[in-house]
Amino acid sequence: MCGRYASSRAPEDLAGLFDARLDTDHVLEPSWNVAPTDEVWAVLERAERGSGAVERQLRPVRWGLVPSWAKDPAVGSRMINARVETVHEKPAYRRALAKRRCLLPADGFYEWVAVPATASAKAYKQPYFIRPETGSVVAMAGLYEFWRDPAVADDGDPAAWLTTATVITTEATDAAGRIHPRMPLALDPDDYEEWLDPSHQDTAALRTLLHTPADGRLTVAAVSTAVNSVRNDGPHLLDPLTP
Repeated sequence: MCGRYASSRAPEDLAGLFDARLDTDHVLEPSWNVAPTDEVWAVLERAERGSGAVERQLRPVRWGLVPSWAKDPAVGSRMINARVETVHEKPAYRRALAKRRCLLPADGFYEWVAVPATASAKAYKQPYFIRPETGSVVAMAGLYEFWRDPAVADDGDPAAWLTTATVITTEATDAAGRIHPRMPLALDPDDYEEWLDPSHQDTAALRTLLHTPADGRLTVAAVSTAVNSVRNDGPHLLDPLTP
């Protein structure tokens, strides 16, 4: 799975990297400990009302997909990941895969290994930070949805709509696989246009675009257990532990 990640690049830099328009006045702070239900940056394409012209946007969404038919948005905390093996079949994801795809930019992601107790120490989970060897951005493949809050009467009120997203994951078979059996999928820059195009609805063809981050050329480093708490944040969380 992908349960935490880092996203520290400035929105202006992300907009330039993805050739997208920054579609908000609400700027998210850099985070080295992005957690489920946090607001995160997403790159997506939407048709403008009236003209129908498709525009690529960089906008904040909440991590944890809430299906449009959900009665309670709290279900999103359990839908932070969608498995690539079944994403085209699951009711919560299949329509989004066909029509509402996005990219979720990340510096890298965390995974944990359980360390058993010893005679002198309690059991704990050791976090590892996984990122491309080149330090390039990871364009994690995602899906997004809109959920209508019935408590807000006016459709035109921004508070009436909640935009959420999930990360698509796969079996980890490279450096990340030594840490955890699952990992996020990513896209190559040459495939951004096809993945984001809302008119492209051939889900079988779309799934062929998904790759392991950096084609598996990843670095893996043990980091401080401080990241285990969502209250902790800052670039120091990525510092490798001294052997």
